[in-house]
Amino acid sequence: MGNIRPPLSRAVLAAGVTVLVVAHAGPATAAPATRDGNNARQANVQKAMEELAGVRGVVGVVGGAYLDGKPVGLGSAGSRLLDGKGGRIPANARFPIWSQTKQMVATVVLQLVQEGRFGVDDKLGDLLPEVVEKDLVTRADEVTVRQLIQHTSGIPDWWSGKPNPDGSEGDPSFDVFDFTTHYRPLDLVQWSRERPRTGEPGEKWSYSNTNHTLLGLIVERATGHDLGTELRERLFEPLGMTKSYLRVQPPEGIKGPHGHGYYPDADGRPRDVDRFNASFTGAGAGGVVSTAHDVSAYTRAFTRGELLPPELQRILTDRPPNGLHTRDRGRGSCADDFSIAGGLAPGSIALTSYSGDGRRQFAMSFTLSVKPSAVQLDVGKAVEAAFCPSS
Repeated sequence: MGNIRPPLSRAVLAAGVTVLVVAHAGPATAAPATRDGNNARQANVQKAMEELAGVRGVVGVVGGAYLDGKPVGLGSAGSRLLDGKGGRIPANARFPIWSQTKQMVATVVLQLVQEGRFGVDDKLGDLLPEVVEKDLVTRADEVTVRQLIQHTSGIPDWWSGKPNPDGSEGDPSFDVFDFTTHYRPLDLVQWSRERPRTGEPGEKWSYSNTNHTLLGLIVERATGHDLGTELRERLFEPLGMTKSYLRVQPPEGIKGPHGHGYYPDADGRPRDVDRFNASFTGAGAGGVVSTAHDVSAYTRAFTRGELLPPELQRILTDRPPNGLHTRDRGRGSCADDFSIAGGLAPGSIALTSYSGDGRRQFAMSFTLSVKPSAVQLDVGKAVEAAFCPSS
């Protein structure tokens, strides 16, 4: 890294958090695959975690960098609980990945398309007749599976009262501190019914959790299994994601020692939201709990084209961003091919940086004491530390 301080590009997640991605100003080379090189990378990753833990609003951070499926470095900094309490979060701890769940759900949907269960241009009203019978979605007879995946359906978001001016997701419109009431997916769809459509079917991109809530229901209708089972059998087990699972029932929490996130109440005081209502997540807002290892394994397999044929994978990749999905190109550095996928909700942010060749991933989770929209994260420095230590 040296004294190079290149320009920064800004990428914005669904609810407005800014992530700073460093663009390199010159060539860099990866450290050699030696014991000393690996030790240096581990130390660099840990240092990067410590720097990120010092960002205003961050309580704790964990991260893991992987090259060809093998760990380059694991790190943890900050604390499990607010005010430095609870000790450090284990570097291999589970954390919610939030809207990164959406790509996993869409992958399962497209695998079902590949199997001939339904088509990408089949209509929502035909696949889920109840949304027509109960008048839960306007123009359901025109909205397609493709449009749901690509956030071009025009169906309003159940999560936010209204989107941000750029079409991204606004603050939650429900009680963030309701940890116990169970809401069915169709209850959430109903919330969106009285909100104005964001466009004609297929007209333009507008982020809506409702799209993926409906996709989760389509998976369950087509297979006769719950979504968690399909994710486990199609993705988690085949990819060795042994610590990943889908939360759906409140007050289900996160298994094992992990970091707690906080969200300001009406008086601005941070309240523990570790038991954030699981029925607000699921397929829509993102209910998968994972680890740096596991989410990197999925990202590696997806990027390398191991989960879908090219024509179906392009439905996911040739489209506007889902949550956060951006690329920043440098000039000749080993990190100039990295993209970022991310998700956030009250209490935490989860980000995965990954190279276009599928060889390198760096997954991180940040627990917070403020709203996610109040946080700025320079994740590019962490990527440099792991994969470009000589820059």
